[in-house]
Amino acid sequence: MKLLVQLFLIFAKMGAVTFGGGYAMLPILQREVVDNHHWATEEELMDYYALGQVTPGMIAVNVATFIGLKLKGFWGGIFATLGVITPSMIIITTIAMFLTRFEENPYVVHAFTGIRACVCVLILDAVLKLGKKSVKDKRTLFIFLVILCLSLFAPVSPVLSVIAAGAGGFFLMPSVKKEKKEGESR
Repeated sequence: MKLLVQLFLIFAKMGAVTFGGGYAMLPILQREVVDNHHWATEEELMDYYALGQVTPGMIAVNVATFIGLKLKGFWGGIFATLGVITPSMIIITTIAMFLTRFEENPYVVHAFTGIRACVCVLILDAVLKLGKKSVKDKRTLFIFLVILCLSLFAPVSPVLSVIAAGAGGFFLMPSVKKEKKEGESR
């Protein structure tokens, strides 16, 4: 029960302080899940990001669910998911009640402009960290560049991009059997 409460509280803390959606949460997830609590490795977290991208729903909610399931099964998934969405529900409900009164206020408009700039930095930070961990050789660089070009210059769905990258990894990466044989012959 202690871990369930901890899952709820840690994900609630992340949900309460993360503005800008799931991508802005990536650096906080990295720090809390991998560095502070050791609930997942960096590689597992990257896999959760990828799965969270191709499954319905918000990436932060999906990642919280995956981590909760890994740690405590069904109830872990429930507690982690509730933790990450509860602060947002409370904050959004509160803002919605008062937004019409303040949406034209220049202080509020300027504050949101600053928050959006900060969110861009947080997302860029997460992208750079993920890139350093994911692009390890010429093959992964090739996959990265192809998907980057598709994303920038063609109206390709993110789901199709992830599927194409997965297929590229499957076909371009050396087989496990081949790597084992090469390791044994040395």
